[in-house]
Amino acid sequence: MTPTELAKACADAMWSDDNATAHLGMVLSDVDAGVAVMTMEIRSSMANGHGMCHGGYIFTLADSAFAFACNTYGDRVVAAGAQINFLAPALVGDVLTARAQEVYRAGRSGLYDVQVTRADGTRIAEFRGNSRTIRGHHLKTE
Repeated sequence: MTPTELAKACADAMWSDDNATAHLGMVLSDVDAGVAVMTMEIRSSMANGHGMCHGGYIFTLADSAFAFACNTYGDRVVAAGAQINFLAPALVGDVLTARAQEVYRAGRSGLYDVQVTRADGTRIAEFRGNSRTIRGHHLKTE
């Protein structure tokens, strides 16, 4: 199995059990070794008291892209920590894209950056996540 095939097989296995991501209408548009791209349209139910997208939804989109990127090698991986910086508001109707990219991976630890943008290219947020490999594998054939 190539690294790309492994990444896609792991994503398929994760997607089948990821109720939160599916419930929020996220779409995984690309996945490869250490990389994932997810999109989500901001719905009116996601707006805060200022009429902007609640930051928790932006964090969740970035966190989901991070999760899919760090789970592309077969092993089960979880977040050990994450931080986000909000740069611009997202509004109802915006389609946000989160692009997760592996920065570093060694042993059981990894570091991933996720950039969240609007369709017009405006940067909405920058997210950095630390991953930790746990027991188990995504594919039964491993």
